[in-house]
Amino acid sequence: MALIRPVRGFVPEIGEDCFLAENAVIIGDVVIGNECSIWYSTVLRGDVNSIRIGNRVNIQDGSVLHTLYQKSTIEIGDDVSIGHNVVIHGAKIRDYALIGMGSVVMDDAEVGEGALVAAGSVVLSRTKIGPHEMWAGAPAKFVKMVEPEKAKDLNVGIAKNYLMYSKWYDEEAATEEKA
Repeated sequence: MALIRPVRGFVPEIGEDCFLAENAVIIGDVVIGNECSIWYSTVLRGDVNSIRIGNRVNIQDGSVLHTLYQKSTIEIGDDVSIGHNVVIHGAKIRDYALIGMGSVVMDDAEVGEGALVAAGSVVLSRTKIGPHEMWAGAPAKFVKMVEPEKAKDLNVGIAKNYLMYSKWYDEEAATEEKA
């Protein structure tokens, strides 16, 4: 079972039908929506400020979400995919966005609806990525526009896949309980 730990009087709130990997860590002022998946070795550290996660969000293995004390918060919209080993530090990620593997998104950055941040990118503090834009590099720079329907279909598809993957673990656990 995931480590879910209150701190400073804040108890994490987990929505319905969520998958939490056994070694995921969820601390403090964290609210997770419905049908989300928080994968292995992921840390959601709401000890110094709030983390708000929408519905059908997948935060993949090894990612870390944290904020600045009394300065920045994390807001993640619906149907967002956060790739493996991503660091999000006090940023806003809008609906249908995709943050590629190994990326870093810093304080007060904003990733617009349906935007894509390419794998390995570093989105610097206060950067504003517009809706349906693709950014890449370190530091991240604008690459091209992404067709709105294509971005939405891609990210809704990824979110659905991760929900499906999480069900495999529920099925396995149910089988083990019967044995």
